[in-house]
Amino acid sequence: MFVSQAVELHTAASAVLPLLLSSGTSGLAASSSTHSVFSMIKHLFIDLDDTLWDTYHNNKSSLEELYHTHAWDRYFDSFETFFSIYLPHNEALWSEYRYGQIDKPTLTLERFRRPFSGYLTLSDEQILAWNAEFLSITGRKTRLCPHALEVMEYLHRYYRIYILSNGFREVQHAKVERSGLLPYIHRMILSEDAGVNNPNAAIFRYACSATNSRCAESLMIGDSWPADIVGAKNVGMPSIWFNPKGLECSMEGYAPRHIIGHLKELFQLL
Repeated sequence: MFVSQAVELHTAASAVLPLLLSSGTSGLAASSSTHSVFSMIKHLFIDLDDTLWDTYHNNKSSLEELYHTHAWDRYFDSFETFFSIYLPHNEALWSEYRYGQIDKPTLTLERFRRPFSGYLTLSDEQILAWNAEFLSITGRKTRLCPHALEVMEYLHRYYRIYILSNGFREVQHAKVERSGLLPYIHRMILSEDAGVNNPNAAIFRYACSATNSRCAESLMIGDSWPADIVGAKNVGMPSIWFNPKGLECSMEGYAPRHIIGHLKELFQLL
């Protein structure tokens, strides 16, 4: 009697268990696993540019103001023509700056000199005047990446949040203050303060020391694979790659803990 009941129970359990696993238990297990992965996290280091603050559109809008103010249509067919020349030069220069191949003054001068090459010979003084105007306009822009504010308000309840950025000191603070992000940020760590840029491991060590945090209890969130994700990997800090463009980047033997296309996904992960 007892043996037959045990056989029946085992048979019933064998039949039901796969159904449970296929109808949602696996999702619950994944959710539990996700939260256990981040259960030790106390500190969030978040990139600013194109992770929270919409750098692409804000900078483009600022440059368009300069374009019309200074009548650059004398040299280019349209603003879009100018921007299509400016953007790849600017991105290449920031990549060189990231790896210490050029310094800040060189980046500042060359990002305007190169687009005008063949059109206009510019003095350093002229470029610096334009750059100061550009930074002033940019610092007043407030467009954020979608859902940045609501996500930051949520994360601020549970974690200490720090901005970790290669951006220039004279404009990064203005971006945070004017865009409404400031109430959710405990501190801003800039590469200029650390004396070294992402992805160098030294800036992450500096950031942890400055915030009295440990890499194992911290998480990096950012949109730049080479700066944010590789940088975090260099010090053993877990990371979430914000990849709204669906870029393909990889490193043999390494992957971020998660890849997200929308900031709202952080509600489920953290």
